[in-house]
Amino acid sequence: MQNKNTEITVGMFVVAGLIAIFVLAMKVSNFAEFNDKEGYQVVAEFENIGGLKVRSPITMAGVRVGRVTNIRLDPETFNAMVTLKLSSEYDGIPIDTAASIYTAGLLGEQYIALEAGAEDESLKDGDILDLTQPAIVLEQVIGQFLFSKAEGDE
Repeated sequence: MQNKNTEITVGMFVVAGLIAIFVLAMKVSNFAEFNDKEGYQVVAEFENIGGLKVRSPITMAGVRVGRVTNIRLDPETFNAMVTLKLSSEYDGIPIDTAASIYTAGLLGEQYIALEAGAEDESLKDGDILDLTQPAIVLEQVIGQFLFSKAEGDE
């Protein structure tokens, strides 16, 4: 009888551990926060998106205002067209807002940061953000630095 109670206790701990691992995985992947809230979509065109991924966060003044829902390559300009889904509670964002791709920490995930413009007109569903700043690619920065140093030596 005592052996059976021990097996039940161990089984409950294993189930609790699996549930804890599942909850942790959902928190880390931000999948638990991803839901189909009401919102509107805008498109931003970037020359380089670096490691930006679908479901990457969109922030404004450090506050999460949406998520990336789609990334595709424009066949005419060969730029990345990134579809941003902004929450409907942030429907007063100016139309001349700028979008930049940043990295959270030195090796962290990439996200889009929005900086509000000064226009009175607000973004609507289907609008295109004209002011964008591409992701900084560390290899390009290092290459430019080394190239400028090599030119300076001559």
